[in-house]
Amino acid sequence: MSATGPAAQTVRDIIDVNRYLVLATADAAGRPWVSPVYFAHAGFAEFFWVSSPDATHSRNIAARPEVGIVVFDSQVAIGTGQGVYMPAIAKLLEGDEIARGIEAFSRRSVAHGGHEWTSEDVRPGAALRLYRAGADSHWILAKDGQPDLRIPVRLT
Repeated sequence: MSATGPAAQTVRDIIDVNRYLVLATADAAGRPWVSPVYFAHAGFAEFFWVSSPDATHSRNIAARPEVGIVVFDSQVAIGTGQGVYMPAIAKLLEGDEIARGIEAFSRRSVAHGGHEWTSEDVRPGAALRLYRAGADSHWILAKDGQPDLRIPVRLT
């Protein structure tokens, strides 16, 4: 059973208002690693960020593309927090895949006072490359008094 309506709006609001997601990766041996990354999104299911291909999380994605993502506001009062939890498949974008992602990333960067990004900024050999994670589902806390009970949320 999936929640819709207000729960779907909660997912959209959390993703729209927050600037960082926590990306959980694992290396080929299964050793976990987490990294906060500034992100942009398209349709609340595609997430884009720029990272060094030498960063631990980038190397992990190359070895094992399955990732976990959480977006949440760490500034809320204790016991009032809500997050969006998402399993996803991540990858380094190359060639024609870059244009749409870098446009979304650049638009959000500029809106937050950052600089404009182009495909040239994330070309092969550049210090930073563009990554994408496609989430296959969204989950939030049920907020029904049970500890850490997550419910699926259908956005459409």
